Amino acid sequence: MTSLWLDPAPIIETDGADSPRAFDEVVVGAGLTGLVTAVLLARAGRRVGVLEARTVGAVTTGNTTAKLSVLQGAHLQHVRRRTSERVLRAYVEANLAGQAWLRAYLAERGLPVQVRDAVSFAASPDGRSTVEREVEAARSAGLPVTTQLAEQLPFEVHAAVRLRDQAQFDPMDALAALAAEFRALGGVIRTGVRMTGARVGRPVRVRTTAGEFTAERLVIATGIPILDRGLYFAKLRGHRSYAAAYRTDAPLPQGMYLSVDSPTRSIRTAPEPDVAAGAPELLLVGGYGHEVGREPSPRSRVDGLEAWTQQVWPGARQTHRWSAQDYETPHGVPFVGWLPRGRGRVFVATGYDKWGMTNAVQCALTLAGDLLGELPEWARTLRHRVSRPAAIGAGIGMNAAVAKHYAVGWARAMTRPAPDATPEGGGAVGRATRPGGRVPLPTAVSTVDGVTCRVSGMCPHLGAVLAWNDAERTWDCPAHASRFTADGRLLEGPAKRGLRTR
Repeated sequence: MTSLWLDPAPIIETDGADSPRAFDEVVVGAGLTGLVTAVLLARAGRRVGVLEARTVGAVTTGNTTAKLSVLQGAHLQHVRRRTSERVLRAYVEANLAGQAWLRAYLAERGLPVQVRDAVSFAASPDGRSTVEREVEAARSAGLPVTTQLAEQLPFEVHAAVRLRDQAQFDPMDALAALAAEFRALGGVIRTGVRMTGARVGRPVRVRTTAGEFTAERLVIATGIPILDRGLYFAKLRGHRSYAAAYRTDAPLPQGMYLSVDSPTRSIRTAPEPDVAAGAPELLLVGGYGHEVGREPSPRSRVDGLEAWTQQVWPGARQTHRWSAQDYETPHGVPFVGWLPRGRGRVFVATGYDKWGMTNAVQCALTLAGDLLGELPEWARTLRHRVSRPAAIGAGIGMNAAVAKHYAVGWARAMTRPAPDATPEGGGAVGRATRPGGRVPLPTAVSTVDGVTCRVSGMCPHLGAVLAWNDAERTWDCPAHASRFTADGRLLEGPAKRGLRTR
């Protein structure tokens, strides 16, 4: 399962083990937030090192739908309801700043950008009121939205809000350009280096799988912070969503569309990478998301996306399929700035709630402003927001759900024995006593490509019982959204190590 942007990924030069280990700033995470932050700091003459556990863009940025839009489905009304009008305006201003910076950067380097209208639409009568609230929120924040129906879509639309002149692009093109500029400025990028901890002092000592790095300040831009200081794992809710690219002979809608109904459906086009294919564009369809580790069958979501696409565009031929993980904050605004208990030397950015293209850059602008002493005014407003009861209630609900999944997961795992094997593509958790052990513990068993693996069924972060993801054949944590391969290797999340073999 590979995204359109990563097939093939552009060649991005990185640095080897003989590169420096002492910096002014270390940035952990080589996605859009991390590399924009690194470039801004390097332009200011700072010595910067970027550490990435996998490869550049391997996680969220390389698996996005890459809509560079300030109209964000029904998100603006959520920000308004959970914070204030002042915070909503600052959030929109921040996203406009992020959008403008990235569009200018891509244009300066001659990278392709398609200018498109962004449209949020209601596919059912019940969604009409949601669209109306989004129109009101957008206009109160100063966005020049209109209420034209999405006439290009080949199905009935009951209401729509449109924002003109937004953009779509290939995010890996952007990362390749950023990485090249960063290294030309003297920056260092190390891939295959996973951060495992940090000792906050002077200097900050960053522990990794490749040894120790030192810096005056540390920036964590990893989707969810891997340090538990600040308890961000308890303030975020992880979501997975799915996307696929198709070739079709049918007319394609020339806009970026997102439904406000459930299941969410995202529609856009992308340039056809194969010039011999005969058509200039591919159809991209996404959505059908769910909370990480809490969907009984993620495969059913993927199948639902495929069935709906075939219903609307009969005969569409799938070329790529992928998924991404995003994190939601209770108030709808990213967390960005100083990490609590970081002594003013550790910084973090997280919680983009599926709108990482604009939010990643605005958070990078905020981080660079913090580190260089030039914080934008909108960033000051967002930092001093007051959460309304709706946001507080959302946060309480998040943690109540976590407690429920701890209890349910352990109860289910300990009432049944772990199987010796599972059917191909399947996974199950049950109790088993490890060799030399006395107490039975949750054990996760799966069979992928004919290979049966037995690993610990507990997330090494805080011990929640894992759930099998039958779409991606991974073990997912329903508590704080860490994910692991069938044989236990760590993919993403707040966990710092993989699963022990059983």
